[in-house]
Amino acid sequence: METRLNFINRSEDGNKSEIVIFQKNVATNLEELDIAWKVIRYCGRGCNHPFLYPLDFEISTSDDYGNYSPRIPAKDGQHFTVLSTPIGGRMLRRGPAANSSVRDIEVTNGLPRGAINVNIFRGGKILARKTAVVPGQKAVFQFQPTIWVGVVSQVREGQSLNSAVISDVNTEFSLLGIASADIVMTGGGCGTSAKRYEFELENIVPF
Repeated sequence: METRLNFINRSEDGNKSEIVIFQKNVATNLEELDIAWKVIRYCGRGCNHPFLYPLDFEISTSDDYGNYSPRIPAKDGQHFTVLSTPIGGRMLRRGPAANSSVRDIEVTNGLPRGAINVNIFRGGKILARKTAVVPGQKAVFQFQPTIWVGVVSQVREGQSLNSAVISDVNTEFSLLGIASADIVMTGGGCGTSAKRYEFELENIVPF
């Protein structure tokens, strides 16, 4: 299941603006920065950019040597453990998360030694990561069905967002129960007539 979204540029800024879309891992602490899940570039006035927001995830682990494990599907309330096998570390599904009453996805480092990074993807794009998970510890992810949208500059997909960028992004949309919708951007311009950028959800179709 997925939500079909369609960004529409009705601003006065032509195609100069870069639009970032990301989510916040509400189960993490402030040490882990939010990640630019999607960045829309060169979308001119009156143009649109359709994209999908899948409801499920994929997870993968990586190490400091640049190696990644295969991505495997994940859903809210699931727990995974990375175990040592004769052919290397392997992520194994192991039933419900410890706090299954909420929407946690948990990944425990069950290796005898060595820290890992845990990456979670939505729609094939990196959504969040937890770095330096040492043996015996776990990464916990929980996402509300909301997205954050804003205008940024020089941000790439998959890049961590610093606090200055995040503080400039103050539009949050709930996608709960929405099958499709348009994200419409207005504002912009130059000089004294410039207006702040604003985003609205329009043409909402429920599931």
